[in-house]
Amino acid sequence: MTDRIKEFLARTKDDGPRLVVDLDVVRENYFAFAKALPDTRVFYAVKANPAPEILDLLAGLGSCFDTASVTEIEQALAAGASPERISYGNTIKKESDVARAYALGVRLYAVDCEAEVDKIARVAPGSKVFCRILCSGEGAEWPLSRKFGCAPDMAARVLEHAHAKGLVAHGLSFHVGSQQPNPRVWDAALKASAAIFKDLAERGIQLGMINLGGGFPTRYLKPVPGVRAYGQTIFRALRKHFGNRIPETIIEPGRGMVGNAGIIEAEVVLISRKSAEDPQRWVYLDIGKFNGLAETMDEMIRYPIRTDYDEDVMSPCVIAGPTCDSVDVLYEKEPYLLPVSLEIGAKVLIEGTGAYTTTYSAVGFNGFPPLKSYVI
Repeated sequence: MTDRIKEFLARTKDDGPRLVVDLDVVRENYFAFAKALPDTRVFYAVKANPAPEILDLLAGLGSCFDTASVTEIEQALAAGASPERISYGNTIKKESDVARAYALGVRLYAVDCEAEVDKIARVAPGSKVFCRILCSGEGAEWPLSRKFGCAPDMAARVLEHAHAKGLVAHGLSFHVGSQQPNPRVWDAALKASAAIFKDLAERGIQLGMINLGGGFPTRYLKPVPGVRAYGQTIFRALRKHFGNRIPETIIEPGRGMVGNAGIIEAEVVLISRKSAEDPQRWVYLDIGKFNGLAETMDEMIRYPIRTDYDEDVMSPCVIAGPTCDSVDVLYEKEPYLLPVSLEIGAKVLIEGTGAYTTTYSAVGFNGFPPLKSYVI
């Protein structure tokens, strides 16, 4: 909670849940990444929070942008980013969308199979491509599935195919899992990447770039290492596997850039019990999985929740959202401690919610409006 957010909440009122993002925190985070990895370009993951104010700020600071759709490309361009500062990082793209991105000037594309290479070769000739390799994501609070990327031993073939099709086989990418608390997990992915670099060099193809992905965490309930620790550990791994011939590197922070910049103010709608003998309360908020808190799925992300009663006695509760859907339960497997004195109508503050909340908010499910957002 920054003083600027506290003051904004105190002087404004709203009848529904609202996210407030402090741009000063986003600015500090950008400079922290730039300082921690000074030879690495920052590509902000637009999907984390595409608020125009955030994109405008980052574009002005010199950030590049990782985009997942034509709409995000257009948003980055509208913020003032030139096309060479934009990567089309989604490995699953319609050919018509690749053609549109190419017409907008984008020349850097992610792939993970030969069929995707063929699309780009047809409608974005001469572009640079980087191949995403699979990464276990072990230890991450939000592990990524096998949906994106290919096995490392397949990546060389994909890039060799790109080279044969007249594209620039530019490099590799990987993602170690979102909210990754262990900086050392980059080592294995860089080891695999170095082997692919060597393999392709022996075939006459010189790769030039590694996309280190995202995964940089924000603090929720558990402490996480600072950005500086990630920078030092990743650089040591680069030196270990590439020696003095370290390729160009880029990173794609999303959560780590904006997560701690935002707080959601929500309201307690109901407090009840399931039987007279049940010691456990159910606390229903006016925000849930469908209104922006989708990352509570399987209780993977546990947000800090603050109230005005936190000095009082606490007891375990089930926390749920307001919709008529039985999956709209945020925390039940591991009940959440909330004050016994908490009342219906009380405001709660959900911290660390600057990323992946407005973008996950449904439009009109059960008639509830999307999450309101204010950027200050």
